[in-house]
Parts: sequence; structure tokens; C-alpha cells
Amino acid sequence: MDDQTVAYIKQLEAMMDAVIERELDAIHQAAERIADSVSADGIVYTFGTGHSHVIAEDVAFRAGGLVPVEAILEDSLTGNHKVYQSMYMERVEGMAEVILDYYDPKPEDVMIIISNSGRNAAPIEMALGARARGLNVIAITSMQYSQKTTSRHSSGKKLYDIADVVIDNQTPLGDCILSHPAIPQTFGPASGVMDMVLLHALIVGAISMMAERGEQPPVFMSGNLDGSDEINLPLLERYQGRIKLW
Repeated sequence: MDDQTVAYIKQLEAMMDAVIERELDAIHQAAERIADSVSADGIVYTFGTGHSHVIAEDVAFRAGGLVPVEAILEDSLTGNHKVYQSMYMERVEGMAEVILDYYDPKPEDVMIIISNSGRNAAPIEMALGARARGLNVIAITSMQYSQKTTSRHSSGKKLYDIADVVIDNQTPLGDCILSHPAIPQTFGPASGVMDMVLLHALIVGAISMMAERGEQPPVFMSGNLDGSDEINLPLLERYQGRIKLW
């Protein structure tokens, strides 16, 4: 591998170490709120705009993950279609409130919002709306990025101002961790890798907490393993009609 490739991996490793050093308390708090929600027959909502929607989607209907996970995937905000348009749509107020009315989350549910900058209207409004409906809100964000930018929401708030639990993914302003004298921009985005690890860590933590309490956490078995239907079908029936992604 070339030097920059190695440098990229090593910097990611350093950020992982920083998460272990600085964020374990917040991770534990967030995992506990997820476990409490699932124990109370709640739903775990995940939301992100742009590339962050990929993180939100990865824990939904996932082998080894919690069954009651609802990834909120609004096409106009995800960038799956009309990427350039979605960049501006996430700055528009009113979008998240319409989405929340459609999903109609309950106080026993929990909302996880992934936004690296934490400055755009949609994730901020999603957090405000979820809190107003009584949900615990967990944010995965970059504090360095968010604190050095201005809010794009009329409240003047950023995501970290609203969430009950904030997990800092340790990525820098602008997200990228590499530079080269021949290239004017920094490159090598880190938030996707860090956020993916953090979100899965929250799910793993919640599953473990439920097991330690003597509960049977609802966990999907890989559909490509023999015997998976016997495990998964009763779980699917348990939540059928409650999770719109299915």
C-alpha cells in the first residue's frame, strides 16, 4: 500500500482509540436508552441525510442486529436520487416535521440521528420534533465540525444542543483527514467509517444490556444460515405492521 493509504488507516485507528478514551460514557448511556426502549416494546428510529443515511440504513433488517429498527429513508434527503438537489433539501425547514407525522413515533421509542456537521435544518428539526414527542434523542456527530460552523436552522441550534446523548465521532472540521501538497483540498473522509462503527457499537451494547438483565433481545439471525427462519419469522410477525421499511 502507498504511504497515504497507510496514513488513512492509521488515522482511523487513532480516532477509534480516541473514541474509546473519550466517548465510552456517552456510548453506554445511549446503549442503555436503546435497551430500555426495546424492553418497553419501542422502536429504534435511525435518521441521516446525505451520506449519513447509509449509516442509518445499515443497522436496519440486519443479521446480528436488533429487529425493531426503523431507518427513516426519505428519497429527497438521502441523495439516492438527485444528489445535488438533496444537498439543498436538507437545509429546508418543515421536511422533518412532515416525516415525523408520517412515522408517528411514540414516547417509548428512541431516535438516533447521524449528522457530521449537525448544522442543517432536517436533522435539527428531526431532533426537536422527536424530543417534543417524548422520545430520547441520540446524536452521532463531529463536535469539532459542528462547533466551528453556524446553524442553518432558524432556532440557531445545532444537533448537539438538542440531543439527550451526544457521541462525538472525533472527525475533524471538513471531515477529511489527509492532505497532499499537489492537491488544494483535503481528502479521505472519515465520518462514514467512524459513524458506522459507533452505531453498530450502540446496537451491540443494547443487546448485551438486555441479555444481562435476563431479557431475550430480539436479534435477527442471518437469513443465509440454516434454521434462520425458525428464529426470524416469529420476530418479523411480532413487529409486522409497525415498521414501515419492511
